[in-house]
Parts: sequence; structure tokens; C-alpha cells
Amino acid sequence: MSTRKPKLQRKRIVPGLERGSSLIEMMIAALVLLLGVVPLMSVFGVAVSQDAGYVDAATRTGFNAQDKMEQLMALSFADTTADTTVYPTSAVGGTGLGGTMAGNSTAGSVDPAAPVPGYVDYVTFQGALQANAAGATYRRQWSISTDAAGNLKTITVLVTMVSYAGPGRAPSTTLVCMKSNT
Repeated sequence: MSTRKPKLQRKRIVPGLERGSSLIEMMIAALVLLLGVVPLMSVFGVAVSQDAGYVDAATRTGFNAQDKMEQLMALSFADTTADTTVYPTSAVGGTGLGGTMAGNSTAGSVDPAAPVPGYVDYVTFQGALQANAAGATYRRQWSISTDAAGNLKTITVLVTMVSYAGPGRAPSTTLVCMKSNT
């Protein structure tokens, strides 16, 4: 028996019939890809910067809401005179927590279209109180509602960024706490 090895056949390369990509074709493909990706990268950068600004504004609405809620919760249940639209809270000249309210009644409003005097104040971006809406970044509104017996008050605070110029809705935060007469 013979143990012959099979011969390998060589293929001849005929010019013009090669398979694969040339260097010029690869450069054109890279250029097309680059021209498509660079504009997308710039859009991504804009989106990230806008999201960061929105998150910062939303975080500040939360801080402002918490600050107002703490100020209101520190008042006595039947307070009728404390002015919480100034800082520090003044003992006179305000609405307090509405005093002794009848059952199922509400004082103030968190409707952004209808702020109620005595139940709204304005804050700058740095957190300083403003006398009015001019120059303010945030509007803080609150309402006090009672249960049927008048022994439990529900305090609602809404903070909205009034100077928001970004896409979508302006950042806002709503906090709700209850205060008992006992």
C-alpha cells in the first residue's frame, strides 16, 4: 500500500476578481460612520446637560418644600397670627395654621393658577425669600384642611419653579403632612 499524501491545489489569483475590501473602501466607510456619529454625540451632550439642570432644579424644589413644611409644622395647632411668609416666622401679621377651623374646611390653596395671599411666598434660586414674584425662582403655596371633626389638619405644600425655561413641565414638589390637635 502506498501512503501518498494528497496534493494541495493552488488557486490562481486573477487580477480584478479578488474578494474583500480595498483600503479606499474602508476609508470611505469610516468617513460615513464618522459623519453619522459626531452629530449624535453632540445631541447626547445637550441632553445630558439639560437633564442635569432639571435634576438640580427638582432637587431644590424638594428642599424648599421641606423648609416650608418644617416652618408650618412648628406652629401650634390653633395658631391664627404667625406670618410664615417671612423668615424667621413673625408672631403676628399672618394666617398661622388657620386657627380653630370648622370640620371639612380649607384655608389657602395649592392651585398654581390661584395663589391665596397669606398662603404663598416666593424664593430665589439661592433660597432667599422675596417680597413678591418679581425675581423669584420658586413659588411656595400651601393649604390647611381639616377633617370632619376639626381635630386633624392636613397641611399641603406645593413648590413650583416659576422661572423654568427648559423642555417639558417645570419641576415641582408636593409634600403633605398631618397635624393633630392632641
